[in-house]
Amino acid sequence: QVQLVESGGGLVQPGGSLRLSCAASGSIFRFIAMGWYRQAPGKQRELVAGITRGGTPNYEDSVKGRFTISRDNAKNTVYLQMNSLKPEDTAVYYCNRVSVDPLWDWGQGTQVTVSS
Repeated sequence: QVQLVESGGGLVQPGGSLRLSCAASGSIFRFIAMGWYRQAPGKQRELVAGITRGGTPNYEDSVKGRFTISRDNAKNTVYLQMNSLKPEDTAVYYCNRVSVDPLWDWGQGTQVTVSS
């Protein structure tokens, strides 16, 4: 079982930026497509950005042009650079694999709050 540890969240004003990090345990990381998910209060968890094992990104429409996902396989880490943040981006952000197979156990997530 892979363990996931997210970090980098915080309180930011609208228009601001944050960079999230997710460290994964184990050697399987480099072979797995990874994603960033978020869950806002009262809403279901949703996938907002994914990256293939080869580094090809894809994004949910609401974050296109504002968020950038990347990965460092040598460090078993996936990143999410978030720019031009909006209040509706407020959520707990998690990473996990992107797969039709069952996802790994969720980490604790990292809270992102966008507010003036």
